[in-house]
Amino acid sequence: MPRDAVTGSPAATLHRYRPIAGVPVLDAPPVLLVPPLGAPDFAYDLRRGCSLVQHLLATGRTVYLVDYGPIRFADRALGMEHWVDDVVPRAVRDTARDTGAEGVDLLGWSLGGIFCMLATAADLTLPIHTLTVIGSPVDIAAVPLVAPLRPLAAVTGGLGLSAVYQAIGSFPAPLVSWAFQLTAVDRLITKPLTVLSRLDDRDCLAQIEAVDFMMTHMRGYPGRVFGQIYHLLLRSNDLADGTLDLAGRTIALKEIDVPVLVVGGENDVIAPLPAVERVVDLLTGSPEVRFESAPGGHLGVLTGRRARATTWVHVDDFLTAHT
Repeated sequence: MPRDAVTGSPAATLHRYRPIAGVPVLDAPPVLLVPPLGAPDFAYDLRRGCSLVQHLLATGRTVYLVDYGPIRFADRALGMEHWVDDVVPRAVRDTARDTGAEGVDLLGWSLGGIFCMLATAADLTLPIHTLTVIGSPVDIAAVPLVAPLRPLAAVTGGLGLSAVYQAIGSFPAPLVSWAFQLTAVDRLITKPLTVLSRLDDRDCLAQIEAVDFMMTHMRGYPGRVFGQIYHLLLRSNDLADGTLDLAGRTIALKEIDVPVLVVGGENDVIAPLPAVERVVDLLTGSPEVRFESAPGGHLGVLTGRRARATTWVHVDDFLTAHT
């Protein structure tokens, strides 16, 4: 969908999507989309007919997105606090200022959802109206994919891996793409058969093509962020108890005081339902916490073909209830 840059800096660019002609604009808070590291920002706008951005615009909402751009070697020293304390708060304030709104409906997917939760909890002055997180794992112990690695990480303290990412400065984009595809290796192997069996399904082929394009445009992680994810989340599973020590202070999720929608993917191996649902019990300061499950894997729950009748409906219902 067409968009225009509202503000820009070396750290991030805030984009505002143009309204769809003929669609009345709702008198409602603007929606700010926050992507994770690794995935390109157009995961929210994957393709025509299967784009969360297009869907939100079609309902009359005003939509913004913050884009970090490609991660460079020079960014290797950036930590999670860069996004939690700077990028997300600045995007929230700029979105509110650009529209004149009193609050922003903040929506994050995967690590973007964790950034949103931490930013909301860390600064209660941010003009946030509601918070939606999709496929954001809080309890890493509940992720079968990494469970076998946690005892090894506990024994070694992650020393070997730390030396690697400190030496190369980042977790490169090709490795991010490879790791993402490895989580669905069964579908990767059977993909040729799937294509052959669905040659008469234009929508299915378009989705496969769009996902393939996204996989070739994955982005890297700064070395320090990768190290924090490994040590704080994977090895220590710190966030599972509702707090995270970051940049010299403790951020507690119980400080979040806005309505929250949490959506988990029923077929997500990166962020399985128990890992995502765990946050519901931690958001004790929120006036309302909704948890919904939807079919799909890590990307599918956000923008798969079935998300149109599940995840997006949950988002619509939640935002409408608080408009």
